[in-house]
Amino acid sequence: MSSVAFHTLGCKVNHYETEAIWQLFKEAGYDREDFEKNSDVYVINTCTVTNTGDKKSRQVIRRAVRKNPDAVICVTGCYAQTSPAEIMAIPGVDIVVGTQDRTKLLGLIDEFRTERQPINAVRNIMKNRVYEELDVPAFTDRTRASLKIQEGCNNFCTFCIIPWARGLMRSRDPQEVIRQAQQLVGAGYLEIVLTGIHTGGYGEDLKDYNLARLLRDLEQVKGLKRLRISSIEASQLTDEVIDVLRNSSTIVRHLHIPIQSGSNTVLKRMRRKYTMEFFADRLDRLREALPQLAITSDVIVGFPGETEEEFMETYNFIKEQGFSELHVFPYSKRTGTPAARMGDQVDEAVKNERVHRLIELNDQLAKQYAFSFEDEVLEMIPEEKYKLDSESGLYEGYTDNYLKVVLPADTSMVGKIVRVKITKAGYPYNEGQFIRIVEEELTI
Repeated sequence: MSSVAFHTLGCKVNHYETEAIWQLFKEAGYDREDFEKNSDVYVINTCTVTNTGDKKSRQVIRRAVRKNPDAVICVTGCYAQTSPAEIMAIPGVDIVVGTQDRTKLLGLIDEFRTERQPINAVRNIMKNRVYEELDVPAFTDRTRASLKIQEGCNNFCTFCIIPWARGLMRSRDPQEVIRQAQQLVGAGYLEIVLTGIHTGGYGEDLKDYNLARLLRDLEQVKGLKRLRISSIEASQLTDEVIDVLRNSSTIVRHLHIPIQSGSNTVLKRMRRKYTMEFFADRLDRLREALPQLAITSDVIVGFPGETEEEFMETYNFIKEQGFSELHVFPYSKRTGTPAARMGDQVDEAVKNERVHRLIELNDQLAKQYAFSFEDEVLEMIPEEKYKLDSESGLYEGYTDNYLKVVLPADTSMVGKIVRVKITKAGYPYNEGQFIRIVEEELTI
């Protein structure tokens, strides 16, 4: 019996794909081993979104080689796709596969064991127009299931390398999405998170089918209680999509809408395809449809040429709109992107100072949003023991509108939808009091 160990860097999509690759090994009779232990095969799923992603990926690859020099070392993911030669040059690397052809990995391992010659199996991703089916019937953690619905991106924002790592937009066959959603509910998941590289772009390459129709069709999945969209661009929030959100009983009251900047001039340099006026209009329409909606977002601070005025436009827009939580990133140069070659790179000290100002604003806005739910009863799914004190008998999880709640619970409640009263609002945690398990309510 052979063993395989995995290490995943980067985003939710990579974590999803690692689970899918594990399914292939599992079906071939492999045991899964902890990455820190001795294993026959190591699979490192890499990230290349920043230069640091590359560096971390190389460190992990070297760690695997040191652990067991006789193991088969396989490297996959975005960094493998964009820089296969760099990875092949690391002593001890045996197989490199990019962000496609993962289903061929087991065959490549057999080939390597016979030939004993390193294999570079990376092909040009830009020529790929077909979504690669990778099934995940169940996940290692049992509470929320991800469901990947599309691959690639056609946007080519000036700061981003991802289209070169993932290729152009490909949507998954709608019937496959529905089938896998039903399979996940059958495996006991009550919440499904739709993910992808450019999730909201789903259907742009399909005939007579779009994201709104997919969301409507997913309503028919029996037993699905919660549906979350991992991320969606403002331009993809069409009136039709907003209409589906308004009438849905399963789509949660939370959307992650990346803003990146709140200044039209910066957005233009980033090659983002919207203006702040358009963004504000979409948020107004959303809030009208879903009054207590949580809207979270990503912001890049210190993009090349960002002036204090442009930064303040972003700051004020975010403050006015009252986002419920922000992910704030200082701009970091990504070799190979147009933004890395722009003049006027912002000084690190200025960047950090702006990041801190936005993080302070985030804390203020997040508390404000949480306080509007104090003493209210919400539904949440307890996921795991409270990270800050695992001995306390407290568990943590998220409400449908993405408030993190800590409450006294036990393992029997994990993965179930429970009603909680928010007794003390705060950020990053709210304190809750258990009322009852929702499904029990239905059977009484």
